[in-house]
Amino acid sequence: MQTNNRLRPKMGGIYLRKQEKISMSTASSPRTKIRRIPENAAYDRETLYAIIDATYLCHIAFHDDNGTHCLPMACWRTGEYLYIHGSNGSRLMKQLAGGLEVSIAISHLDGLVLARSAFNHSMNYRSAVIYGQFQKIATEADKSTAMDAFMDKIAIGRKNEARGGSQQELGATIVLRIPLNEAAAKVRSGPPIDDEKDLHIQAWTGVLPIVAQHVTPIAEAGNDVAEPEYVLLWTK
Repeated sequence: MQTNNRLRPKMGGIYLRKQEKISMSTASSPRTKIRRIPENAAYDRETLYAIIDATYLCHIAFHDDNGTHCLPMACWRTGEYLYIHGSNGSRLMKQLAGGLEVSIAISHLDGLVLARSAFNHSMNYRSAVIYGQFQKIATEADKSTAMDAFMDKIAIGRKNEARGGSQQELGATIVLRIPLNEAAAKVRSGPPIDDEKDLHIQAWTGVLPIVAQHVTPIAEAGNDVAEPEYVLLWTK
């Protein structure tokens, strides 16, 4: 099976934050140049940001004295940076804060593409890879602002209801960010692409769509607080 097609990428169904100003493209580098199915590559920030904003998780790959690792982490974007957070006592966070080189992957699977030949089966997807080094957010005020943005990522308005982080809690938290300068996106959408020699084969062809769905919120037992707007809108 190969995940390719000869169509230009489409980004239907994902949107950027309103009124966001976006520079034209990310910096090109040998690491971000997409060589396999280059027509599916996207180097514009609009596509990159939309892929990041549609996720809650990224996978961070790095190498240290104990070998090579790839770990899932909660993430969010503010401006031209991707943010993560963790415990002050975490060996991983200390290593990342120390300037370790990382590669970060984000992916969304949108469908299985069924062609007439096994070789031309594919997948519809949106993906991004980011390279670089994390930077530590130094001041408590900047950490608090970053964590407020994380709460907005979870649910707009939630930070106004939940108790904010105390000085002790913020002090026990490391917040890191990585610039989105060296990054690239790759997107595949659309139907299967069959070779002419296979067009006579009588097999069902098309796309089996895959969608991440928001389902009905589940209130905690004993909760007597009315549903706020972000809960009411969750399934919409």
